[in-house]
Amino acid sequence: QIDPKDYTFSGLKDETVGRLPGKVAGQQFVIQDCENCKIYIFDHSATITVDDCVNCQIFLGPIKGSVFFRDCKDCKCVVACQQFRTRDCRKLEVFLCCATQPIIESSTGMKFGCFQYYYPELALQFKDAGLSIFNNTWSNIHDFTPVSGENNWGLLPETAVVQDYVPLPSSEELKAVRISTDATKSIIPVTRGQRQKNSDESCLAVFFAGDYTTANARKLIDEMTSKGFQLVQTKEVVMKAEDAHRVFQQSASEFIPLLEKGPVVALEFNGDGAVEQCQSTINEVFSGTKVFVSESKASASQDVDNFYNFADMQMGM
Repeated sequence: QIDPKDYTFSGLKDETVGRLPGKVAGQQFVIQDCENCKIYIFDHSATITVDDCVNCQIFLGPIKGSVFFRDCKDCKCVVACQQFRTRDCRKLEVFLCCATQPIIESSTGMKFGCFQYYYPELALQFKDAGLSIFNNTWSNIHDFTPVSGENNWGLLPETAVVQDYVPLPSSEELKAVRISTDATKSIIPVTRGQRQKNSDESCLAVFFAGDYTTANARKLIDEMTSKGFQLVQTKEVVMKAEDAHRVFQQSASEFIPLLEKGPVVALEFNGDGAVEQCQSTINEVFSGTKVFVSESKASASQDVDNFYNFADMQMGM
């Protein structure tokens, strides 16, 4: 028998509370009427509602469905979910991983950054919640109730560090979780999202399903970002033969047989010389692996548009 009290934090003030990995195990969770608290859910859950919280710092591990913040103000959060919604909130700062377009309603002073967090159990929790680490539309916010001449949301500074917003837990019990907030260790690749690109040259790289797809994609991200290129966006999506023709154009036939194995992982890198650097890295590091990579600077921006237009349609964005 499940006791709802085990899955609720209610009416707390000036406290640090949380749940360790394995303790929520896919159940629903409720957080309400908390003030000046530090709250950490180091596990995956079904859905989470956060109501009437003030001046709280909150970490929410992977949520299979939706997280809904209502009537909250002055909170700082790190959140991974399928759907993200706020209503009647003021001044929320959120490091977000969201598989669909985040929605705010009747909310003001909202600020968003890319989720960056690591602890050893997190990768499996993402899997258990059915979330891909590559599907993160954190900066593509839909404001349901825009006000003419005002902006209800913006992006956190690029230099924003998670720990300055949501510090690591200080309680003995929660210290057992081996956390890193170092962006390079983040389970979610840190992307630029909708921020202005630094260069007019981007490059698309697409990995096909196999045993090492995730590892290969991460390796290419590490190689490229260490050379100063920026990861703009990532996507994991199922492709069919007709999609391949649209996206890969004349080289489609080479890649179509690979699509049956499962979803592809696509990465967009930005920076002067991105195409050449991406090609040479793939030749050196992934010589035995079939990877689609933009052929030239001229075709690359079209590759990026073709792929992400298709992916957005596929995911109903």
